[in-house]
Amino acid sequence: CNVQGLEQLEFRDRLGRRLIRCLSGLAIFAIGISMQMNANLGAPPWDVFHQGVSNQTGITIGRVIVITGFVLLFFWIPLKQKPGLGTILNALEIGLVADIALEIIPEPSNLFVRVAMAGGGIVVVALGTGLYIGSALGPGPRDGLMTGLAKRGIPIRVGRTAIEVAVLVTGFLLGGQVGIATFAFALGVGPLVQFFLPRLAMKKPTI
Repeated sequence: CNVQGLEQLEFRDRLGRRLIRCLSGLAIFAIGISMQMNANLGAPPWDVFHQGVSNQTGITIGRVIVITGFVLLFFWIPLKQKPGLGTILNALEIGLVADIALEIIPEPSNLFVRVAMAGGGIVVVALGTGLYIGSALGPGPRDGLMTGLAKRGIPIRVGRTAIEVAVLVTGFLLGGQVGIATFAFALGVGPLVQFFLPRLAMKKPTI
């Protein structure tokens, strides 16, 4: 009984730490994309779409992020994907924090500061991604869409590229901002996440 009680206590403790990591990672992620957007050198591909929809509807970017996240979850149903706690938190928190961060983070006029802020935003996004994915509480709505397509035989690189190009083009046509930082994000965030993820993932308990 004592052993079982200790195991339950350890599970609750680890769940609490995973939840803190997930929430922290999502907030950091939102701050990173807000840094890049306010640098005005081009938004990340999905956020070009969010900006475009915001421009056309008058809805804040953060709310568009939230709405988009929950709409994407409906596409999980035919793909037989199951959301986790982290999936729901992802759909909610990033948009809510982004609306606050976009108001607080300045929009510098100096080009060198803008370049530094955009580059720093990419690193911050990768750091946040490593934390929330490393918490293992479920993929985000966009990531789950890619993995769901992969289960249907479409390679992740193909599915991800096709979807991100589609949302990028759609967002651009709706008035979203595409620039050099958009392509820097697309090329740089993957390797940076690969660097951070193994260092930030929760380690399995040793028995």
